[in-house]
Order: sequence, then structure tokens, then C-alpha cells
Amino acid sequence: NEFVTAEQIGAAGAMTALLRNAIRPNLVQTSEHTPAFVHAGPFANISHGNSSVISDLTALRLADYIVTESGFGSDLGAEKFFNIKCRADGLHPDAEVLVCTVRALKFHSGRFNVRPGHPLPDSLLHEDLDAMQAGFANLEGHLEHLRAYGVPLVVAINQFPSDTSAELDLLKTLALESGAERIALSAAFGHGSEGSLELADAV
Repeated sequence: NEFVTAEQIGAAGAMTALLRNAIRPNLVQTSEHTPAFVHAGPFANISHGNSSVISDLTALRLADYIVTESGFGSDLGAEKFFNIKCRADGLHPDAEVLVCTVRALKFHSGRFNVRPGHPLPDSLLHEDLDAMQAGFANLEGHLEHLRAYGVPLVVAINQFPSDTSAELDLLKTLALESGAERIALSAAFGHGSEGSLELADAV
């Protein structure tokens, strides 16, 4: 029941040698040559869910604006972003983008048997406005949570080919009624930056 340090087990020197370059944000580029910093593993399931303060401050010296990730869910990544990271770096975001999918909202209705390692149920891939309405409670909760931070909210809908126009229209209506200032479809996965223009405009 006592803390053991790396120094006590003789590992501090080796760890320092391995990590000597880790303090430097790793500058990479997207498939369309947009610069991106990867620093501190911004994934909420394995870390604190945000890119480092160092990478954001560096990026702001090199660009007019930056987009930074804040992990999975407003109750994890965004909480840590606003309550820890923004306090540490003194920055305040101009907008918050909340990403969702029609498919995930239908799943949140609890009406579909989705199991890891198995194909999605066929019924999840067909129009179901009732399931959409029921599952929207999840997104509504995140919107309500984020409104407390006083930042303009954009809902980005990652679009799948199975999404119907009726489902997308319902999602847009519900999101606007729940406090989103803008709604944007995103087809970045299939169409790159061309598929992101609507989202970029909304932000």
C-alpha cells in the first residue's frame, strides 16, 4: 500500500532515454497534406482524452485556428477539456463540435441486439424513426451538459449510406430544438475535405 517510483526500481534513466523526444509534439499530415499534431494520445479510453497543451499552443503559433479533440463524450473528454486543460492553458474554445451518427442514436434506444464481433442487426440499417426518437435522449443529454459551458454548439452527423433523409431531417430538428446552433452533415470518411465543407462552414 505504498507508492513505488521509477527511481526506486532503477528504471528512471531508461524511461528518460525512451521518452526524451516524447515531449515534442509529433507533426504529421493528413492524406490531403493538412498538418496535424499527435501528442499525448488523445483517446479517452486510454488517456485523459485530449491532445496536449503543448501541441495546441504550438499549433496556434502556426495557424489562424485549430481543431483539437476532447475524447469520447461530453461527460469524459469534454469535462476534462473544459475543467482541466482550458484552465491549464488559459484558452477558451470558440465552438464545440458534438459528433453523432443516426446508427448510434438508434442503437441507444435499446431496441437492437448489438454484440461485439457480430454483424450489425439488419434492422439497425433500416429506417426507424421511433428508435431514433428514443435514442436521441443520449445526444440530448450531451447537448444539455455542454450548454453549461456557454460555447456555441455544432452537431456533426457522420453520415452512413444507410441513413435516410427522414432520419437525417428528424435528427436535425431534434438537435436544433435541444440547443445546437448549427447542424452539419459530414462525409469526410468517404470524401475527405470535400465531404467536410458543410461542417467547416458551420464551425
